[in-house]
Amino acid sequence: MCAHVVVAEDDAKQADLIRRYLEHESHGVTLVRDGRAALDEIRRRLPDLLVLDVMMPGLDGLDVCRTVRSEAGLEGLPLLMLTARSTEEDLLLGLDLGADDYLTKPFSPRELMARIRSLLRRSARTRPAASGAASGTPGGDLLTAGPVTVDPARHEVWAHGTRISCTPGEFRLLEVLAGRPGQVFSRSQILERLHGFDRYITTRTVDVHVMNLRRKIEQDPRRPRCLVTVYGVGYKLSDDRHPPRAGGVRHER
Repeated sequence: MCAHVVVAEDDAKQADLIRRYLEHESHGVTLVRDGRAALDEIRRRLPDLLVLDVMMPGLDGLDVCRTVRSEAGLEGLPLLMLTARSTEEDLLLGLDLGADDYLTKPFSPRELMARIRSLLRRSARTRPAASGAASGTPGGDLLTAGPVTVDPARHEVWAHGTRISCTPGEFRLLEVLAGRPGQVFSRSQILERLHGFDRYITTRTVDVHVMNLRRKIEQDPRRPRCLVTVYGVGYKLSDDRHPPRAGGVRHER
């Protein structure tokens, strides 16, 4: 598939390398050198993917990511973050802010392109159908688990009657769990469905997605009733027909 990719990278050599690899696979590329230029560009024309360096002058990549995930019309944009920071805490911070994937420098261009292809495939699977314009209620073939409804055709999620915005990774996680309401998935099983077999992504990634989703779908995120932890096993979306038993789940605090 040919995509339009915005690359926000202040290192000219690094940016040119990424551009050449993207263009080799027939993608259109727009290069920008700082965070403010990145926001201006994606607001002007929404791309299929944003490749975002963390350390940039002025507005850094973390601030750009935070803005993208909070701004209507941009919140679902697939986002790959690049950084020289390689600790687990840095990775989790990027994911917590809403990055869909995170690649540390120095990286192999082949690995970068594999990550980009994976993100574009996942985004294409969850992109709304052209005829499925956003509406005030869900429609079509739905996945429902308790108060959570996932509309794959429109790429919409509803919780307690309210439409919520999700990143592609969050949407895919809910899609997996809502497809089997009440069934427990281990972190490894969820991770495989989200990212495939990727040695650079850890099961902590799943925990971050779950934490962010609970803020959006739970009435009290500190005592989750929809997206629950089954102690020692994994996560599930509770089904009204099988409500959580006392002691059967662990509440995250």
